[in-house]
Amino acid sequence: MRASRLVTLLFTLQRVRGATAAELARELEVSERTIYRDVAALSAAGVPVWTEPGRGGGIRLLEGWRTRLDGLTAQEAAAIFAVGAPQVLAELGMSAALAGAQAKLLATLPADLREQARAVAQRFHLDAPGWFHTPQQVTQLAAVAEAVWDQQRLRIGYRRGRDQIVERTLDPLGLVLKAGTWYLAARSVSGARIDSVRIDAAGVDGTVRTYRVDRIVEAQPTGERFERPADFELAEWWAGAAGRFESQMLRATVRVRVGPRGLKFLAGAVDHDAALRAIAHAGPPDADGWRELELDVESIAVAAGQLTALGGEVEGLDPPELRTRLAAAGMALAARNAPR
Repeated sequence: MRASRLVTLLFTLQRVRGATAAELARELEVSERTIYRDVAALSAAGVPVWTEPGRGGGIRLLEGWRTRLDGLTAQEAAAIFAVGAPQVLAELGMSAALAGAQAKLLATLPADLREQARAVAQRFHLDAPGWFHTPQQVTQLAAVAEAVWDQQRLRIGYRRGRDQIVERTLDPLGLVLKAGTWYLAARSVSGARIDSVRIDAAGVDGTVRTYRVDRIVEAQPTGERFERPADFELAEWWAGAAGRFESQMLRATVRVRVGPRGLKFLAGAVDHDAALRAIAHAGPPDADGWRELELDVESIAVAAGQLTALGGEVEGLDPPELRTRLAAAGMALAARNAPR
């Protein structure tokens, strides 16, 4: 951690050439005392840096001196500056890492590429969660992220339901942010069978499971390191896990006719991916633009509730229960809103 901070300080000084300890402390999010200790460490390592007391003084690098570390390309510069999720990095405890990368970028790029990188940052921004998403309280995320990075075994308290807290010992393999919610991929460590899966001699269940990080109420490292599975790829594993979860959730299939306006709003009314798949495989439009499609849904009752959002732009074809439920919902809505 200190080594990366020293590099960040070095590149920051290379960019600004001189700054007060207070200014550097604010930029690196540390105390002024830490800045002075780091300056002493850089000086001891042969970096020509010194402090000037008094008004107009500060911490400075020798004029014309530059580190030999390579700079970044224009594309790398743009990528770093275009990172528009500082809240995500802060939650992971990585805001200092981003600051370090940006300091290196500014210090080493030629002026024209430096301005290009800034221009990208001013024109593109990532805001991952949806409009109506309320961020979860993830009090243990930084501790979990550190354990993932350092391959440290964790003992966690995990909330099940409203009041039940269970204890688990895990090998944390990776973190995934999906629609504003953090998930941990981890192997369970125990001394007994878990869900009828036999553990190995080291007490490690080879099955990788998903844990919602906002349900982790406590996370403490056990002091043991673990070896990551050589064949584990986080993105590949997540794609499979998400697909299995979706297939478990969407247990039924309905057949419907949807009008042109309804097709535009279908993905917002039901499962987004299921809607896109249904539209991609839908039959040809009739003379009025209506199309027949098969839609994967959680249940007939849930589908009826979701599809009522389309109003008169949807017709239930199969099963009959769906048509009955849509008709009942329509009659109830008409009765409730009849002219007085």
